[in-house]
Amino acid sequence: MAGDKIIAICQLGGEFETDKDGSLSYKGGDAHAIDVDEQMKFNDFKTEVAEMFNCSFNAILLKYFLPGNKKTLITISNDKDLQRMIKFNGDSVTTDVFVILEEIVEPDVSNMPASRSSRTTLSESVPPVDVVDDMVDGNIIPLGASLDDVVDTNHIDMNIDDTQIDLPDEISPILPLTGSNDEKHVKTAQQWQNTITGVGQRFSSVHEFRELLRKYAIAHQFAFKYKKNDSHRVTVKCKAEGCPWRIHASRLSTTQLICIKKMNPTHTCEGAVVTNGNQATRSWVASIIKEKLKVFPNYKPKDIVNDIKQEYGIQLNYFQAWRGKEIAKEQLQGSYKEAYNQLPLFCERIMETNPGSLATFTTKEDSSFHRLFVSFHASLYGFIQGCRPLLFLDSVPLKSKYQGTLLAATAADGDDGVFPVAFAVVDAETNDDWHWFLLQLKSALSTATCPITFVADKQKGLRESIAEIFKGSFHGYCLRYLTEQLVKDLKGQFSHEVKRLMIEDFYAAAYAPTPEEFERSIESIKSISLEAYNWILQSEYQNWANAFFQGARYNHMTSNFGELFYSWASDANELPITQMVDVIRGKIMELIYTRRTDSNQWLTRLTPSMEEKLEKESLKVRSLQVLLSAGRTFEVRGDSIEVVDIDHWDCSCKGWQLTGLPCCHAIAVLSCIGCSPYDYCSRYFMTESYRSTYSESINPIPDFDRPAMKDSSQLAVTVTPPPTRRPPGRPTTKKIGTQDVMKRQLQCSKCKGLGHNKSTCKETL
Repeated sequence: MAGDKIIAICQLGGEFETDKDGSLSYKGGDAHAIDVDEQMKFNDFKTEVAEMFNCSFNAILLKYFLPGNKKTLITISNDKDLQRMIKFNGDSVTTDVFVILEEIVEPDVSNMPASRSSRTTLSESVPPVDVVDDMVDGNIIPLGASLDDVVDTNHIDMNIDDTQIDLPDEISPILPLTGSNDEKHVKTAQQWQNTITGVGQRFSSVHEFRELLRKYAIAHQFAFKYKKNDSHRVTVKCKAEGCPWRIHASRLSTTQLICIKKMNPTHTCEGAVVTNGNQATRSWVASIIKEKLKVFPNYKPKDIVNDIKQEYGIQLNYFQAWRGKEIAKEQLQGSYKEAYNQLPLFCERIMETNPGSLATFTTKEDSSFHRLFVSFHASLYGFIQGCRPLLFLDSVPLKSKYQGTLLAATAADGDDGVFPVAFAVVDAETNDDWHWFLLQLKSALSTATCPITFVADKQKGLRESIAEIFKGSFHGYCLRYLTEQLVKDLKGQFSHEVKRLMIEDFYAAAYAPTPEEFERSIESIKSISLEAYNWILQSEYQNWANAFFQGARYNHMTSNFGELFYSWASDANELPITQMVDVIRGKIMELIYTRRTDSNQWLTRLTPSMEEKLEKESLKVRSLQVLLSAGRTFEVRGDSIEVVDIDHWDCSCKGWQLTGLPCCHAIAVLSCIGCSPYDYCSRYFMTESYRSTYSESINPIPDFDRPAMKDSSQLAVTVTPPPTRRPPGRPTTKKIGTQDVMKRQLQCSKCKGLGHNKSTCKETL
């Protein structure tokens, strides 16, 4: 868009509603428009929004959605954020900006210390204030904290990183800052005023004592340093030179309890304002954000930095926030390492609670995790009984701590919905991993009798493995991967527009029902690029072109049909492996129940989407003329002359064979001879078959993290995490240059033609 200028539609006063797919929609409120260009500064923009809605500058937050993603709100908090919003929406004229009011909590002046001298003794300390009820609406959640800046001899390293950081032995205070955030800092810390009460107070461990001591220091706004600090005694004095404040605690004999033995509560110092993050350790950050992370799993390090700055006056860097989040996640979700060790028991529990399921794993020679395969009985039964013998194979990278890849086999139900059949987690996507996955899938589908058609990439060893393991099956190459490979292999310099035209012709060739139409499409490519034409001739087009393919794909040409399933895995891939699999299990269980319940309300012979397709074909019959014959073969005249063979369910237009539903020519013939088109539809599109697909249920897996009551041969197996770990820094994103070319393709939903949509379609019904 010229000039990088957009119109920001600013909205306030409405509410977000969550749709079934997890996306958010904004309902109600007022809206105003503001022109935003690349020269505008964030403060100017926010000021204009605040004035427009008559709000305080400090009381509003600005958020927006990325194009194509209605699930995550992005915060605008500085100039760079504003420029990113303009850049991300560069292809649009407008973008929605949501103005969210942030409640500002007024300070309780009566509970604030008037001066340093007002808190020289514990008896004069400010009483604790319950700030939870006061600040929930403002999204400020007071949490427990631990400023564990020294090495704790009782502390177990969470293994977030192999690098050890030298930590200071001095803890700095968080004093009130100038400006509107002063009250918030004091209010947040007031809950810690009485964490230390004096001599005789007991603690369960030295670690607990350190945590409460540091909260106390934050609340009373002073810095301290350790004189002695080990597993059984801690001596601390005020950091200020000459200040007599001092505390000593040590272990009670014959117990693990720590007791305060001596304490001088008097301060004569004035303290010091220190707001950098040197005193904020990983464990402290984790304890502060843990409860909020429960509610907001996508809590970003950037937001953590901002929140801790606002609530405690401590300035963290991104790395500190990220590491703290990793520790908090592990504390909430359990250890990633332990999850791998639970795999033997987890697989047993899946097969115990869901008889007929297959759950198996393998390890390498060093006992590290290699592969995990899972297929539930309900999925296997539903596929064999009600789905077309058609499977889509694809993969999605996992962004968990130990990375890996999820391999999946999904099917299409009778209503063209995604039906998960099997999936695997592997340490890396290799030819051997796909071969192993297909071996397990073959074992799980041992009762299937029909030849299966696979839609998958021809790379990664899939071409050889499918032919070897599923003998007699068909392999349709995924057009998406073929398109990427075509664009990648072209050595000539082509503009984006020329590439787009070639891709259009390539798709037209793939969808062409007859060899003649296929030839016309590739001749069009030849006129653009002889190199591309030759590439197509050598690409084994009998495995992807409708005119020559022997299997039944039902016009499904790409392997990413199961995107709904992949989104589940992507949403859960930050979890430990057993929890991720269980989240996926829960999603499939919910899907089966919901679709079974919905289908019980259907009154039609075909599923709703297939009923609609058949009705559209029936509307085309009016302009057709059928020439009756004594046999079972008929001639149908319209824009073209087609031959229909009723006994073999065949029409020369190939529409009947490609879709499984009678084409308009077949419907015209069936109408003339008094037959019902429903009797000539594929059985997989019948409501009865759809209900068979979802007739079985997936059962919960209770307490899989607890030891089994009976002896288990697999309990002795030790599984350790794979050696591959997520590299430091932000994960790289996959380049989608070729997909960008594909996204520009238009296919009419009315006539299935390319290059236009239904609003500009010239075909008459």
